[in-house]
Amino acid sequence: MFPDYEAFKSRADAIRAQIAAACARAGRDPASVELLAVTKTHPASAADYAARYGLRAVGENRVQEAVEKQPHCTAKIHWELIGHLQSNKAKLAAAHFDRVQSVDSEKLLNHLDNASAALGKILPVLLQINAGRDPAKFGAELEYAPRLLEHALAKKNLRIDGFMTIAPLSDDPAVAARTFTTLRELRDTLAQKFNIPLRELSMGMSGDLEPAILAGSTQVRIGSALYGSR
Repeated sequence: MFPDYEAFKSRADAIRAQIAAACARAGRDPASVELLAVTKTHPASAADYAARYGLRAVGENRVQEAVEKQPHCTAKIHWELIGHLQSNKAKLAAAHFDRVQSVDSEKLLNHLDNASAALGKILPVLLQINAGRDPAKFGAELEYAPRLLEHALAKKNLRIDGFMTIAPLSDDPAVAARTFTTLRELRDTLAQKFNIPLRELSMGMSGDLEPAILAGSTQVRIGSALYGSR
């Protein structure tokens, strides 16, 4: 059942405490890890809750769902696309999202750049990398990442903030830890090679928040732990 705001606030406080504890273990400032509330399949009020709580942004998986939901939100908040994006939805995504996290091909970069240019905007993006080599997950292969980044950096209407990944489903916590460490090491290597910060590492969800933060995540994507099961 969808919670009332007080229940949401209590859950958000608990997640903040988990983030702080993981940051303490990692010797990091809790302010260096953003909580992204994932509002997919929930009503527009889910985004209003996030804004009221003080969160900067919410994450949505589907372009059309967000487009239908946004006019019903009363609060000002940023919208980030975290689900797979098909090229034919790039124009709509560029118009309705403040950042797209799921960019995994040169073709998609081209479409988003063209759409952003037509809108007269610079669209922030993250490159999605399949750092866990999971055939069930979207994302560019690790070996393709340098070429994808080089192509992305040539786009005048895109701003490359960093990388995103989703860890494979596994009962072994080492799998997630290894996935996140792999992405951080890739980021560090490419940031040095291209002499750019690539600050954002969007990685970690409810079940693997701690290993993500220990590996260097700057944003964790949390849905059901905030809003309940869908």
